[in-house]
Amino acid sequence: MKVDLSDLNAFVVVARARSFREGARMSGSSASSLSEAVRRLEARLGVRLLNRTTRSVVPTDAGEGLLKRLDPALAEMEAALDVVNGYRDKPAGALRLNVPLSAARLVLPGIIPGFLAAYPDIRLEVMIEDRFVDVIAAGCDAGIRYDERLEQDMIAVPIGPRFQRFATAASPAYLKRHGRPEHPRELLAHACLRGRFASGAMTPWEFERDGEVVRVEPTGPLIVQAGGATELAVDAAIAGTGIVYLFEDWLRPHLESGALEPLLESWWQRFSGPFLYYPGRRLVPAPLRAFIDFIKAPAEQP
Repeated sequence: MKVDLSDLNAFVVVARARSFREGARMSGSSASSLSEAVRRLEARLGVRLLNRTTRSVVPTDAGEGLLKRLDPALAEMEAALDVVNGYRDKPAGALRLNVPLSAARLVLPGIIPGFLAAYPDIRLEVMIEDRFVDVIAAGCDAGIRYDERLEQDMIAVPIGPRFQRFATAASPAYLKRHGRPEHPRELLAHACLRGRFASGAMTPWEFERDGEVVRVEPTGPLIVQAGGATELAVDAAIAGTGIVYLFEDWLRPHLESGALEPLLESWWQRFSGPFLYYPGRRLVPAPLRAFIDFIKAPAEQP
C-alpha cells in the first residue's frame, strides 16, 4: 500500500496538537491542507484516524496506534536528514524553542540577533509558555526552564546569566505615603502586587539573608497572570499602587531611572539561571546543535 509521506506527517502534526488550527500554526501549513491530507490518508488506509468535533480533535484507537509507531520512525528520518544537513556550509532549517516570558525578555535578546546573523539559513520560532509543558508534544525542539522545572531524562545546557535575583521595589510616591518596610514580614501590612500562574498557583515571596529564609504571602489590590500580564504589575508599581516582586533584571531599567526604588535589597534571594533543555536523542537536529554550540561559546559570538 503506497502512502504519501507528507500525509503521514500531516496526521502526526494534527494528532500531537489535537487541533488542525494549532497543527497548522506549528507546522507552517494551512489548516485546510492538513485536513485534506488526513482525509487522503484515512481514505487510503480505509480507517478513521481522528475523531473531529467543533471543539477538539482526538485520535481514534487506530490513530493512537499509528501515532505511537510513527513517532520514532519520523524522528529517525529527521535525524537522517540532519546528517545530510551537516554537510552544508551553514546549518539550515527550522528551530522551535518553548520558553517562559522571562527568558524571552531577559535571556534571548542578548543571544538571538547574533545567532541569526551567524546562521542566516535557520528560521527560529519562539513559543512563549509559562506553564510546565512537554516540549516535544508541543512540537518544539528544545525549551528553556529553571532547574527545578526541568523534565527528567533531558539534557540541560546553561543559557544566559548563571545567577539571578528576585527584587522588591516600589515607587517614591508609594513609599512617601506608606513608609518603607525594613523586614520581609512587614510586607504583610503593605499593598503588594501579586502574580498568579495559569495553573492557579500563587507562589510566596521568598527572601534570604545570612542563611535565614523568609517566605511571605502578602495581599494587595492587584493580581495579574504571571507571564503575560506581568508588565501590568510593573506599570501599577510605577504609578504608586503597591510593591512589586520580580526579576531584578526586569526591574533594573526602572530602578536606574528612579521610577522605582529598591526595597529589602539585602534580602534579595539569589538563584541559579536558566537552562536550555532537549531530549537526549542519538542525533540532535542541525539547527539545534548550532544553537547549542553558539550559547556554549559566548566569546566567539559576533
